Amino acid sequence: MTTTVLDSVLTDLLAESADLDDRVAGLDAAGWRLPTPAVGWTIAHQIAHLAWTDQAALLAIRDPEEFARHTAELWNAEASPVDAAAEEGAVQPPAELLERWRTGRGRLREALLAIPPGGRIRWFGPPMSSASMATARLMETWAHGHDVADALGQTPEPTDRVRHVCHLGVRTRDFSYAMRDLTPPAEPFRVELTGPSGERWTWGPVDAEQSVAGDGYGFALLATRRRHRADVDVHAIGPDADQWLDIVQAFAGPPGADPARRRAEERP
Repeated sequence: MTTTVLDSVLTDLLAESADLDDRVAGLDAAGWRLPTPAVGWTIAHQIAHLAWTDQAALLAIRDPEEFARHTAELWNAEASPVDAAAEEGAVQPPAELLERWRTGRGRLREALLAIPPGGRIRWFGPPMSSASMATARLMETWAHGHDVADALGQTPEPTDRVRHVCHLGVRTRDFSYAMRDLTPPAEPFRVELTGPSGERWTWGPVDAEQSVAGDGYGFALLATRRRHRADVDVHAIGPDADQWLDIVQAFAGPPGADPARRRAEERP
């Protein structure tokens, strides 16, 4: 059987979800209420957000028109739909919330596998392929997993699954500019990153005048805005590439505040 890009991403998403599941499954009620680096969000908020987004993706696949109506209602609401959904889910009993997330991510996996080749999924931004949707879900699971780990005083084990997060960060370069009402550079950058295993990952033309290079895990933390630029081993050559490292983001929506510098003894 030929392994597709979607199969590969879903396999890694399954592993990433399992790692996060293991972190939260044994928590007591007090543990679920621990604050995370996201201001106002506990561990319960983090899992509730993942569950809500999985459900939104499932709706987008199964009923695109209803998803469009639902999205319009969300953005017309006074409160942030993301915060409101997280707040609503966070008050569920932990066992129910965890089961909701598990069930939703399983159903989403099945729905993604059933999409015909070339199919597109309506989303909050531009329509996405099934592989792109799976990559976005992996990115969010990885990022929120780091928030949960921080809340628990743990350090996730780096794996090459982070390549998907890096890929999304590179592919969304121009989006990062658009979110700040900036004009993206006309020329592509060369990006060369090293994964946790030592594998080298590259994007863009070899002869690009401007480039970004360094630690892939650090770039992923930067692209999900989980670490300050000064706390990762990633560097740029060229003024545009340098600016990009200040604004890079792999997720949809506003960038939020810049991550705080971490004291040397706290750095991963």
